[in-house]
Amino acid sequence: MHPLFMLKYLWLRSGHRSSSVLIYILLLLFFDKERSIMENFFKLKENGTNVRTEVIAGITTFLSMVYILAVNPSILSAAGMDPAAIFTATAVSAAFATLCMAFFANYPVALASGMGLNAYFAYSVCVPMAEAGINDPYQIALTAVLVEGIIFILLSLCSFREALVNDVPKNLKLGITAGIGLFIALVGFESAGIVISDPSTVVALGDLSSPQVALALIGLLVVVILYHFNVTGYILWGILITWILGMIAQVGGWYEVDVEAGVYSLFPDFSSGTLPSMPTFFGFDFSYVTDHFIEFAVITFSFLFVDIFDTAGTLIGVASKGNLLDENGKLPKAKGALLADAVGTVVGACLGTSTVTSYVESSAGVAAGGRTGLTSVVTAILFVLALFLSPIFLAIPGFATTPALVFVGLLMLSSVKDMDFTGDAAGAIGGFMAIVMMPFTYSIANGIMFGILSFVIVKIFQGKASDVHPVMWISAVLFVLRILTLI
Repeated sequence: MHPLFMLKYLWLRSGHRSSSVLIYILLLLFFDKERSIMENFFKLKENGTNVRTEVIAGITTFLSMVYILAVNPSILSAAGMDPAAIFTATAVSAAFATLCMAFFANYPVALASGMGLNAYFAYSVCVPMAEAGINDPYQIALTAVLVEGIIFILLSLCSFREALVNDVPKNLKLGITAGIGLFIALVGFESAGIVISDPSTVVALGDLSSPQVALALIGLLVVVILYHFNVTGYILWGILITWILGMIAQVGGWYEVDVEAGVYSLFPDFSSGTLPSMPTFFGFDFSYVTDHFIEFAVITFSFLFVDIFDTAGTLIGVASKGNLLDENGKLPKAKGALLADAVGTVVGACLGTSTVTSYVESSAGVAAGGRTGLTSVVTAILFVLALFLSPIFLAIPGFATTPALVFVGLLMLSSVKDMDFTGDAAGAIGGFMAIVMMPFTYSIANGIMFGILSFVIVKIFQGKASDVHPVMWISAVLFVLRILTLI
């Protein structure tokens, strides 16, 4: 019997239609010998690939970035949001945005809630607002993400966004990326208790005898070793191994559950079933905008600024790895790819998650042979399937996600090697201030603010004000107004 007919028969006999239909579609892609529809739509032969290769590439991409389903609820829960709802929003928005990438641009690029942007959402926006007495600050942050996404769509429909990416100083772009890397590494260290606050030295080393600290450090070493041996999904494996070691520690009595102290059991709870929780639909608060316009504009601009360069850098990097750039080194169908990112951000905000952006882990799928949007379709299907594994992902503790945060921070920090500290002083100080002010002030927005202001001010004293791009002037004025509101 042809495998396709056998699979269809088994599917029809299955009692779990909602999940089995997705498995059926995935296997259909794998075994369909004719594949005429996919060939015509995704142009497989033209791109030197086939269905089997694209399916394997899609699975590889998913395994490389599925850690976000554990990390994002862990980070955004610090903003007072429901982890279960965040999990659902993260998976659904990732699937939707990745399908948009497949159909808008036919690229093997997957999208999900961005690392760094989720940390900014929680720790730079929501936590300070909560400390200031604002109730449900995540609604304000979601509103900013929505507005940013709408602006993103408008910019993606014209050439302004590409011009913006090209005209902002290279050192500043690289410095922002490196600074975000340090920031999310600090968030990871703090979540496991590796770094703690200290009244004398500001920060200090945590208790190394603590199971959370010890296991997080072991997990980081595991991730590095797996990375060295090019193991597919090395970050995910690092998280899972750290989590399993934690469960062993709980059984052995080293890790002690204390709900009142916020120390929960590490074992998944399937008592409520495996159906995903409902996301927070349209959880917006526009009232804050009218009374705090400048503050809101800074938050929105920071989301937009980081998202622009994060997406552009990722798309170029993944495309170059897959030889998808044209003879001039430019990205064909860039408008469709950018639009997919922008639409994903708007949908993500409506579902209740932070900015959705392109993932550099897509390069793992490209390395496995992915060349078309069919890779993205497979990755999107797997994100939908992951919805039914929510008890597992939600049981993964913060210290088990620390290796992911720290190692992604390392990868982002590596951009510092391409910075030029011996040339233009304005670019050097701008990039440097972006790097150091993010972790030292615990704010991505502060890093962007000081980086841009430093660059513009030094350019003025160099007598080169005419060299400053208009968007840099607009940004500088906006941040000056922000500083005036803080005085």
